[in-house]
Amino acid sequence: MKLTILGGGGFRVPLVYGALLGDRGEGRVTEVVLHDLDAGRLGAVTRVLTEQAAGVPDAPAVTATTDLDDALRGADFVFSAIRVGGLEGRANDEKVALDQGVLGQETVGAGGIAYGLRTVPVAVDIARRVARLAPDAWVINFTNPAGLVTEAMSRHLGDRVIGICDSPVGLGRRIARVLGANPNDAYIDYVGLNHLGWVRGLKIAGRDELPRLLADTDLLGSFEEGKLFGTDWLKSLGAIPNEYLHYYYFNREAVRSYQQADKTRGAFLRDQQAQFYDEVAAPGAHALDAWNRTRAEREATYMAENRETAGAGERDEDDLSGGYEKVALALMRAIARDERTTLILNVRNRHTLSVLDTDAVIEVPCLVDANGAHPVAVAPLPGHAVGLVSSVKAVEREVLAAAESGSRTTAVKAFALHPLVDSVNVARRLVEGYTAVHPGLDYLK
Repeated sequence: MKLTILGGGGFRVPLVYGALLGDRGEGRVTEVVLHDLDAGRLGAVTRVLTEQAAGVPDAPAVTATTDLDDALRGADFVFSAIRVGGLEGRANDEKVALDQGVLGQETVGAGGIAYGLRTVPVAVDIARRVARLAPDAWVINFTNPAGLVTEAMSRHLGDRVIGICDSPVGLGRRIARVLGANPNDAYIDYVGLNHLGWVRGLKIAGRDELPRLLADTDLLGSFEEGKLFGTDWLKSLGAIPNEYLHYYYFNREAVRSYQQADKTRGAFLRDQQAQFYDEVAAPGAHALDAWNRTRAEREATYMAENRETAGAGERDEDDLSGGYEKVALALMRAIARDERTTLILNVRNRHTLSVLDTDAVIEVPCLVDANGAHPVAVAPLPGHAVGLVSSVKAVEREVLAAAESGSRTTAVKAFALHPLVDSVNVARRLVEGYTAVHPGLDYLK
């Protein structure tokens, strides 16, 4: 089976390949094609993968190319993990927003809109090429903003594109662990959009154990989200929010913390990864060791500003092991082998949430089999979530409209309608700032 990874020179690709190395089942991936526009980064990641595969019998063969069409032809699965504008683009997303006093995070608020505006046209082009060159392939989208990009691609690929994120899975596993349960035995009642969802229940042997957690202050405050949001707020909500909701519930504190930081997250990763790629390019470098060191630092500093604001301390060791590659492998297995499973995924709504239309991409538990991912029936959104979900989905639709039409006016509307942008004039200045630093937004007129 052939797997093509778009953004194959990206830093997290070895996580995916490591998961593939552990898969010995029938119908496993035997060929991996890495595609990237940067030949140097492709070479560096290929060296890491070569060291990973050392001593592993029948490791998937790895090839690399800068030709997109060649990479796509004959693919059974396509992982889309592109970053339009690179980490320099992410750093600019953050800086332009913070200069206007609003959040610049890569998937939330102004930064997420800017990232989406320059990513959607590229993702749409990829979707069209997949439809032409590999019509039977399944596309698994890692590219952020994951829900928005998946919805853009679904307009050309239908249900053959599925978005994944490790945040809901990580949250569910943390809840299960503090309840003393095996995370693999738990059913997570999760609902929302990507990076905008809530765990409303966690069933073990058919019994919902979340009320027990919400009633125990000590237990509730013992894990990441309890420390991040505070136990009183979680009890008030009656649910456990995705960690990214910290940007909404504590926006003023988050913006201030980001403004006071020595470096934004994007700038930190830009500099850190530049050092990694330079190190691996040196003759005789131990590529896998360099990658492991860099990854450990990356994971330990994840959402550091938010945790500092909340006084949450360091991340727990169990939360430093990644996870999105495991979701991707489970998804591939379920489709390729008809190994039926339930995963939290980004898929078209159909009739799952009545407040959204059928084509809106949402993030909910799905039954997965050889025919793809099918959202399960869920209870309606709680009242406090309806407005936020509807508002953010409306913003996503304006981003898609702006990307399709090239309308600068529609781009301003997308920024202005977002709950974390507090003025139409700020929205106009954001569009001016972003178009000044991003060549990928030259299409906006």
